[in-house]
Amino acid sequence: MQHTSSSAHPAPAADAARHYTLSDFDFELPPELIAQHPAAERSASRLLDGRAETPVDRIFKDLPDLLQPGDLLVFNNTRVIKARLYGAKQSGGAVEALVERVLPNNEVLAHMRASKSPKPGAVVRFADAFDAEVLGRGGPDGGLFHLRLSGDPFELLDQYGHVPLPPYITHADEADDVRRYQTVFASAPGAVAAPTAALHFDEALLDAMRAKGIRTAEVTLHVGAGTFQPVRTDNLAEHKMHSEWFEVPATTVALIEATKAAGGRVISVGTTTLRALESAALHAPAGTTLEAGSRDTDIFITPGFQFKVVDVLITNFHLPKSTLMMLVSAFAGYEHIKALYSHAISQGYRFFSYGDAMLIQR
Repeated sequence: MQHTSSSAHPAPAADAARHYTLSDFDFELPPELIAQHPAAERSASRLLDGRAETPVDRIFKDLPDLLQPGDLLVFNNTRVIKARLYGAKQSGGAVEALVERVLPNNEVLAHMRASKSPKPGAVVRFADAFDAEVLGRGGPDGGLFHLRLSGDPFELLDQYGHVPLPPYITHADEADDVRRYQTVFASAPGAVAAPTAALHFDEALLDAMRAKGIRTAEVTLHVGAGTFQPVRTDNLAEHKMHSEWFEVPATTVALIEATKAAGGRVISVGTTTLRALESAALHAPAGTTLEAGSRDTDIFITPGFQFKVVDVLITNFHLPKSTLMMLVSAFAGYEHIKALYSHAISQGYRFFSYGDAMLIQR
């Protein structure tokens, strides 16, 4: 779904009148700036403070000094599952699968790569350890494979799966990726990609936040592989957004409403958290900020979108031509984001999932 109502502050409001095409969100990125490994220490990543017109280069552990008592940090507590599996068809042909969603009754929806797609009724042997029966095709556009595993999917993936590192990370998953491609507070298994802005937080930084009177809340959005899919239509209105499951607890809604009432700011840690919160706001009953509960969202945020919940966003640097480039441009203003990215590239910031972060506001 595309929303193009006017935004809440002057610069992005001007963006609403402009017609954007895919090429507006393209930029040249030197390949050496694509981070292949995380910083040695989570909170030692760089932080581009882009709240004012002139950017300021900082370190992520400076964050508590940039926030105020009474602010509310909202995290995505999803846990990345070892969703990548390698196996073989009964014919011996190699199969690679990426589990996108775990369903009841030991069933999953998965992307599969094979020389010839397995047909319904076929059995695939994964990791030479367990079987999966192909039930058919499924998912929003029928592009995924519907499989029934021979045991509990979470247990089998944890034992035999591989960390689903993004396509631009060139090394095979290692022991360090099991630890670092996961937030320190991940608790709800189901994501196939990490909520990367939250990877910069460690326990010491969280303690420093609490000591300053900054409160925290959680949502769950199980990040899907669609987050890495490029937009292929020049006309943005023709892009079909991927769907992801999310939940906003009643306790988080209450904290957000109390924060707003007291004049505090809602700070979204990552675009996945923002998508969950703004999706929940779309369904809010009259007189409330957002609706608690769980559902799927295919929210597509482009310049002109009217934000109702999030005031400040912590986010990593995103892929050219991606829906997330469009989201941050909608949030902080197209020209401002363009200038921040130019600055980040000129100063050698590290990009994408294992890269550095920026702080922006609307």
